[in-house]
Amino acid sequence: MKIYNSLTRKKEAFSPLEEGKVKMYACGITVSGEAHIGHAFQALIYDIFRKFLQKQGYEVTYARNYTDVDDKIIAKSRETGIPADEYARMMIEKINGVMRKFNVDDPTLWLKATENIGNIIDFVQRLIEKGHAYPAENGDVYFDVATFPAYGQLSGRSTEDALDGVRVENDDCKKNAYDFALWKRAKEGEISWDSPWGKGRPGWHIECSAMNRAAFGDQIDIHGGGRDLIFPHHENEIAQSEALTGKRFVRYWTHNGLIKVNGQKMSKSLGNSLLLEDLLARYSDEAVKFALLSTNYKNDVNITDALFPEAEAHLIRFYTAIAEAEEKFPQEQGKEGEIDERFNEAMNDDFNTALALSDLFGYFKEVKRLTDAGDPRAKRMVNQIRETYALLGLFCKNAQEYLAQYRKGEEIPAQVLRLAEERKVARAEKNWAKSDELRAQIGALGYAVKDGKEGYELTKID
Repeated sequence: MKIYNSLTRKKEAFSPLEEGKVKMYACGITVSGEAHIGHAFQALIYDIFRKFLQKQGYEVTYARNYTDVDDKIIAKSRETGIPADEYARMMIEKINGVMRKFNVDDPTLWLKATENIGNIIDFVQRLIEKGHAYPAENGDVYFDVATFPAYGQLSGRSTEDALDGVRVENDDCKKNAYDFALWKRAKEGEISWDSPWGKGRPGWHIECSAMNRAAFGDQIDIHGGGRDLIFPHHENEIAQSEALTGKRFVRYWTHNGLIKVNGQKMSKSLGNSLLLEDLLARYSDEAVKFALLSTNYKNDVNITDALFPEAEAHLIRFYTAIAEAEEKFPQEQGKEGEIDERFNEAMNDDFNTALALSDLFGYFKEVKRLTDAGDPRAKRMVNQIRETYALLGLFCKNAQEYLAQYRKGEEIPAQVLRLAEERKVARAEKNWAKSDELRAQIGALGYAVKDGKEGYELTKID
């Protein structure tokens, strides 16, 4: 099994710190707003990491955090008039609700910054004692980047580069502009805790280091997050943790790509954020997953107007084949192990979900052929696909119930849906003769097909 390590910039054979066991941490959501598609992508990816490692026989302890105190949450508290801790609890409950609709499992451990204040203060105090941090006159505490010569190893930035392209809080109390806050003094009206340096709250970067150490000790196997966290967040985590322990903090740094919307980076400032709850009101959770996983996790996902409708259309086609095979061979319990072997090969190569999904088109073409030929191997293939691809959150639903969502109250036969999907492919290939032939076949079965910008609509002919 190989994993791409962002630190070494190459794929490496996976070998955990302790044989047979994996300690994995992924940076979770800062609960200043609702869950968007980027949050869903990251949660899905690391849920899949965990499940595939378990499939390979590892005992996995997987931790995710909620950042439930930071500048953005405090700003939202001021804006809404809701105390910061209450606002964070309210948003966590809401985010948990929509993530459950998305059907991503909880981690082994949920970690929260506000439940680790003691661990954070202890961590900061130890850094001060070791000469890697210093209290400023104004009550803040900063990490002294100059005391950690390896700073920049993850991002490839020098300390001089650290000021480029990233907002740095300049403060006369800092030794250097690129030193970062471990503890922030309390401002009037802000949520705060007592500390040796006065009332204040944690800096963002120290939270993950302290929670990791409290949960796992000095070292972990896999640390994950979005690529936008490489600098400064993960770079600062390395500096803090390794300065404290003198040990390599993380064995494999992994980063998922970012979400783009029609080629632009998704952001609140551009007004193009896609809330997960809104997407799930329009598409099934499996369609959203299929769309996201069709790209290698390290790459950016470009969300176009067609992305989710196309994913849904593929799943309708696949579930139609499943429904036909399950209806024709209800008693067949066997499985086709080659499907699972190919899946494992793809996933062992740095969790290549895109390759694993590309195999489905050939599988379902064969399922259809075998079903039409009356060969029970069709059902054995379906049984294996359901078992294997459940790891990606796919084909977990009753086929007839899934298809019923798209029939608008009509019981459209699976054969008609299959022909309609074949016709959609023919039109995409500009095979107009075949498209017309399939339209005629659909008409002979008592249905009319109407084409639209996002697909087609089937209606019964009176």
